[in-house]
Amino acid sequence: MSVLEEIIAGVREDLAWREERVSLDQLKERASRIPSAKAAEAYLSHKDHRTVSIIAECKRSSPSKGNLAAITDPAALAQQYESGGAAAISVLTEERRFSGSLADLDAVRRAVDIPILRKDFIVTPYQIWEARAHGADIVLLIVAALEQTVLTSFIERVHSLGMTALVETHDREEARRALDAGARVIGVNARNLKTLEVNRNVFDQVVDILPSRITRVAESGVRGPQDVVAYARSGADVVLVGEALVRSADPHAMMKEMVAAGQHPSLEAMER
Repeated sequence: MSVLEEIIAGVREDLAWREERVSLDQLKERASRIPSAKAAEAYLSHKDHRTVSIIAECKRSSPSKGNLAAITDPAALAQQYESGGAAAISVLTEERRFSGSLADLDAVRRAVDIPILRKDFIVTPYQIWEARAHGADIVLLIVAALEQTVLTSFIERVHSLGMTALVETHDREEARRALDAGARVIGVNARNLKTLEVNRNVFDQVVDILPSRITRVAESGVRGPQDVVAYARSGADVVLVGEALVRSADPHAMMKEMVAAGQHPSLEAMER
């Protein structure tokens, strides 16, 4: 069994526990009472000029690195990200491997005004409703975890609820599947979910088949501002940063450095 399969098996067990306690009808009722989702694509993409947006992540641990940061107050961390210039906040809600929770999502939603991404392993429509009921504006959908008909259905469901689907891919074939399924925001993850190895060249190998109308997100492998610039030069519109921020002694300062890197003068010169 691959790492991805093991994670999904655990996700399904935890999901069954939540479904016993909160019905789908209860989630729908809760979703009807909260403000509409923010138009995340407007926050993320700057097609008119060469500015790269940053999605900053609240992540305590990962299968590849183990414990990363305690993050006793995810709301405070998210506020540091927002004040540092983040375009959106990614919140891990998977419990077993990433030490996340829906409570973290709630806390961050109360603390910031920018879009928030529910980052998890979505395998049922219940989780999409869960994301909206807890205030998410963006939902991660992983191509490798979903059959094509399910992927298409999930993208449609996310969009119908006013949210944005960030559709994660790892190679050219998955990117084609994302396009065929109707994705408007496509992530290319440098981390192989089967081996957990990082290959920063993956984005370069995939980006050329993503049309300019697509918001292109580079995920994983960001060690510092120089990697933001490298991804931007390769054609990324957005860079998702996790480990480098949560391990920083000063996340706010690091966030500002990442944002500045995404506005580097050399990137503007590329468009002339």
